[in-house]
Amino acid sequence: MDWELKLIMLFVYICNHYNEFLWVYGERQSPNDEPDFSDVEVIVVYLWGVIRGYRNPKSIYHYTKDHLGPWFPWLPSYKNFVTRLNRLDGVFVPLLVQIQEEFTPLDNQDFIKLIDSMPIMMAKAQRSGNAKVARGLANKGYNASKKTYYYGVKLHILGTRRTGALPLPDYIGLTAASEADINVLKEIASEIQDTPVYADKAYIDELLSQLLAEQGSSLNTPVKKKKGQKNLFLFQEALSTLVSQVRQPIESLFNWIQEKTGIQIASHVRSTKGLLVHVFGKMAAAMLMLLANF
Repeated sequence: MDWELKLIMLFVYICNHYNEFLWVYGERQSPNDEPDFSDVEVIVVYLWGVIRGYRNPKSIYHYTKDHLGPWFPWLPSYKNFVTRLNRLDGVFVPLLVQIQEEFTPLDNQDFIKLIDSMPIMMAKAQRSGNAKVARGLANKGYNASKKTYYYGVKLHILGTRRTGALPLPDYIGLTAASEADINVLKEIASEIQDTPVYADKAYIDELLSQLLAEQGSSLNTPVKKKKGQKNLFLFQEALSTLVSQVRQPIESLFNWIQEKTGIQIASHVRSTKGLLVHVFGKMAAAMLMLLANF
């Protein structure tokens, strides 16, 4: 399928859903505000730019201006484009939910849920202590896997494991960088019924395990050493290895999202609205790329 047809498909898809319900979430200055460059075009330009590999609104804008002029003749100035895009920050979460509903339901009844998080970094290391953008949503936290402090947020995904494919995200959430991963699982635990959940050591919690067990589910994590324990027993090592192998696809999903969208680096973000566009707009683009038609 050539890129022109894909762009047309994306435009029709967004146009249909925007006219149906997404328009409710768009921020308008006045009821009669109908600019030449429509909200649908703003959304399509951003999503298409991400899909084509451009990482921020500025590069997306210049790509559109230089290569897609005949497709978007009413493209405004860069400043106006960013202003319009940020006003539409509320559109991307319901759009993301709609895209999730487009996936074919899984017919395998032996579902396995995988959960993990990814840091979205607006500033790293020494710069993290001076960052002030999106204070109502972002703060300073520590990422153990990268061994660095950063200022930003965390992207959380609970997904269903699929054979031979990346996990299918069921829950996508956002918290401040300092928020403990386990708190997210606690919030959504009541919705997990009769399903095993695989996670890393950050999710170890006895009360949460009991709650899930009462719902016919289970919480499976690598074994954590007890205080004073130098080495794991062989069966504990084997169990930890098994859990890590089962949950490996969720790590692959995060790596794939980062590769396709560059979502992890948000140093260009300058506002709360811009941060929401960066995270949920790029997640919407990633989910569209997971769909066979896109």
